[in-house]
Amino acid sequence: MIAIGCDHAAVNLKNAIKAHLDEKNILYLDLGTDGEACDYPDIAEKVCNEIIYGTAEKGILVCGTGVGMSIAANKIKGIRAAVCNDCFSTRYTRKHNDANVLCMGERVIGTGLALELVDIFLETEFEGGRHQRRVDKITELEAKSMLDGDEEEF
Repeated sequence: MIAIGCDHAAVNLKNAIKAHLDEKNILYLDLGTDGEACDYPDIAEKVCNEIIYGTAEKGILVCGTGVGMSIAANKIKGIRAAVCNDCFSTRYTRKHNDANVLCMGERVIGTGLALELVDIFLETEFEGGRHQRRVDKITELEAKSMLDGDEEEF
């Protein structure tokens, strides 16, 4: 299961991705928007929660540039979101970073390339090995940032 969402700047790309997933018989949850104005952090939270709670294996977020969605998604513990605009970055963010959310921008990427990146993202496996150690360090950084508030302020 793939969780997918967009803000109002990327409805056309989200719909193209959905049609592509339908052609490939890949199940997905569409978490909006369908065109109404919305705030991208709200959509990012919905999509990422599906991953965190185990309903979805991966997520796809689209907005105007992909950057806003990526920033918002990466604030959620357990999410590793990457903005990708090329095949190499998309392949290696899965192989080496075990990214679980692909972010793209409708205003900066063509539909054909976006669909190719979706395929690469969904088909590429995490290599593990030395890369697992690095992903574990990312998780440790994330845990350190979730301090309980007793520490001194900077």
